[in-house]
Amino acid sequence: MNLVALQNALDNTSFAVLFLTVLIYWVGVAFPKIPYLQVLGTAGMGIANLCIAALLASRWIEAGYFPISNLYESLFFLAWGVTAIHLVAERMSRSRLVGAFAAPLAMGIAAFAALTLPSEMQASAPLVPALKSNWLMMHVSIMMLSYATLMIGALLAIAFLVVTRGKNIELRGSSIGTGGYRLLSKTSSAAPAEELKVASPTKANTAVLNAVSAEIATLSPQRLTLADTLDNISYRIIGLGFPLLTIGIIAGAVWANEAWGSYWSWDPKETWALITWLVFAAYLHARITRGWQGRRPAILAATGFAVVWICYLGVNLLGKGLHSYGWFF
Repeated sequence: MNLVALQNALDNTSFAVLFLTVLIYWVGVAFPKIPYLQVLGTAGMGIANLCIAALLASRWIEAGYFPISNLYESLFFLAWGVTAIHLVAERMSRSRLVGAFAAPLAMGIAAFAALTLPSEMQASAPLVPALKSNWLMMHVSIMMLSYATLMIGALLAIAFLVVTRGKNIELRGSSIGTGGYRLLSKTSSAAPAEELKVASPTKANTAVLNAVSAEIATLSPQRLTLADTLDNISYRIIGLGFPLLTIGIIAGAVWANEAWGSYWSWDPKETWALITWLVFAAYLHARITRGWQGRRPAILAATGFAVVWICYLGVNLLGKGLHSYGWFF
């Protein structure tokens, strides 16, 4: 089997495994009492991660350069990053809900790359002169890893919003998770907010619980504990992705100065990378300095999910710039 045939087999296998993994995670969420589904889902994400790694390695051997120079390669590198960060986040949260959100994202990326792109866009091609630099591996790989990490963190924030069912609830407590948190429900615009301090869901004071609004009462202690976990893990994952994004932007500025004689040109890709940085900087500022937790920062992180996609794909669809030769990377 030549390398091209191997790559075709690996990308199709990656998609097929991710498709089955999505079904496993969704069935596990719908029927949580069925044993071993989370283990199977984790195994599926691990197998897909290895298949994508093998695909990228074969591209590297075939082309002779780090395989991240066109849309097909960058999409699979992004899918690899999503599956890798998912495994970390799932281990931290021990919740199948992480996979229920992350697996469809990875599958969608792999499907777009393997099934939608024409064959000429999937083929390896010689690097254009501007990409023949050692900065290619450092800048682009770090940016893609930061995108994958921030996407997973933002997805967990979206999962938090789903778990809390859109109720006007704020978790208040340690951002690193101490087992204690506060619930905040604004019952009306005129009335002051009522707060409940919970040392653990099973020891909540019944009299205080009865005084809290019906919005809080609709959420079980187990669901509130899961929400607290998702909130903390989302914060940690975004806290990992933000430094990667910062390093990637700095590396890109140095490379731009080397290639074009300017550190910053306000290219559409550069501008949206800055917007992405500002959105997640605002999220971390709110968490660290203002002590926000729960719904408000989750909405900000969910906004960041859309901004990352605009930065990665949107600006190349809407206009041209200095990055257009790389086709969406």
